[in-house]
Amino acid sequence: MLLVIDTANAEDIKELVDYFPIDGVTTNPSIIVKEKKNFLDVLEDIRVAIGNDRELFVQTLAMKAEDIVEEAMYVIEKVPGKTVIKIPATTEGVKAIKEMTSLGIRTMATTIYTPLQGYIAAKAGASYLTPYVNRIDNLPGDGVQVVRDLIQIVEKHQFDSQVLAASFKNIQQVLDVCVDGAHGVTLAPDLIKQLLLHPSTEANVGAFSDDWHKAFGERTLIDLSGAKI
Repeated sequence: MLLVIDTANAEDIKELVDYFPIDGVTTNPSIIVKEKKNFLDVLEDIRVAIGNDRELFVQTLAMKAEDIVEEAMYVIEKVPGKTVIKIPATTEGVKAIKEMTSLGIRTMATTIYTPLQGYIAAKAGASYLTPYVNRIDNLPGDGVQVVRDLIQIVEKHQFDSQVLAASFKNIQQVLDVCVDGAHGVTLAPDLIKQLLLHPSTEANVGAFSDDWHKAFGERTLIDLSGAKI
């Protein structure tokens, strides 16, 4: 199951790649704008942070299929390493996904709100399908159920696509899609850090260290004093 960072901030990405088993980074126009830097400079900084072997997801802006393809080719040319083109699951977007698939370029169908949008994108050849869990909940709807349905469609009909769920507000939503079999999640840095947080874990670690320190005067297993531990 993939764990992907949803941000364009290179410093956050560097920190998370250092500590967590990260598979890639997703970006979109809105989060790139927040960095207040040249578009290609932002992507270059991200690529340096993650290396060439992790996937970097870059979204197009154009509305018409032929323009989406042109933008995609530009990004592929300018951004080294494993680059996946994010394309909205619209009529024009699906046409572009078909063209990208024929050219052997990996794509992500994004802004998915229904299982049938995902079905069409999968049939068009999208490598990844990205339902927006919390945004669906806010409609209102059931984002986790959309993920669940989409996983069943992909697996029952043996599409060569993975469901990479996005748009999470809390850890419970992340847990739910993990349990239901999502092929991956893309999360903001703060949510990734929360995956390991629990006050009892911190308390246990502190107690272990305190007990050892009381007995041996050290907080390490390494014998620093010459005394037998």
